[in-house]
Amino acid sequence: MQHRHLLDHTPYRVSPGTKVKLKQYDPGSIGPFTEKTQAEKALTEDVLALAEAQELLFASDTYAILLIFQAMDAAGKDGAIKHVMSGVNPQGCEVFSFKQPSAEEIDHDFLWRCNKALPERGRIGIFNRSYYEEVLVVRVHRELLEAQRIPELKGGDSVWRERFEDINSFERYLSHNGIVILKFFLNVSKEEQRKRFLDRLNDKEKLWKFSVRDALERVFWDDYMRAYEEMLSATSTEHAPWYVIPADKKWFARACVADIITGQIESLKLKYPILSEERKRELLEVKRQLEFEGSKK
Repeated sequence: MQHRHLLDHTPYRVSPGTKVKLKQYDPGSIGPFTEKTQAEKALTEDVLALAEAQELLFASDTYAILLIFQAMDAAGKDGAIKHVMSGVNPQGCEVFSFKQPSAEEIDHDFLWRCNKALPERGRIGIFNRSYYEEVLVVRVHRELLEAQRIPELKGGDSVWRERFEDINSFERYLSHNGIVILKFFLNVSKEEQRKRFLDRLNDKEKLWKFSVRDALERVFWDDYMRAYEEMLSATSTEHAPWYVIPADKKWFARACVADIITGQIESLKLKYPILSEERKRELLEVKRQLEFEGSKK
């Protein structure tokens, strides 16, 4: 199952304790590739490898994989998930898109709705947005936090530090229980987002994807970037690392994400279950019976 990885993942991984400045990450980077076709070839290889890896993940029934995608609007989360997971058996993978919380969800703690959607052993779970929205959009729009009716809510930034601590503890707990967590921030530039919004407005088949609210949120771009920087700095850990993925070129972002996922699963050194001698004898007897049936025809 081992295959050759073309990408060095180090430049994209946020080392624990790093103070992130997004200006130091180039959203237009294409890594070692010189053209789109190279990245597409790498993606194809990784998609095939990921299909094999997922089968082994399911058979070993030891680990679960949780993939978290966060990004500004039009960064390409949906497309990345669709292309990277295109070869995976749908029975072993589930995608959850977390939109604005319902009244029931607001009446629970901020991790509740995502906790319900965690993947079981042997499966891959994908969060398209996640509990990280609670330190991003909720931070940029303070009124959303006030609507949660949290008792004794403190002012200032203490609530965000507390939530970072809660998230780190939650992810550490998941890691201790066999859930491998990979987190991807698709880093799109403000200019590229503008172009993609215009593409949607100029394409009748893409108009349905456009939300006026998405465009209005551009006013808060700098606020979001500060929120992302603090989030990445505070919550990238050894057991649940963040990867800042250049996303101005969708073809590179997809190849990069696929390579990181397959590399992580392969590093688990998974093996197919070893059958007991009794089980082998049972299967041998079944084989003999089937062969005997065939010999009588």
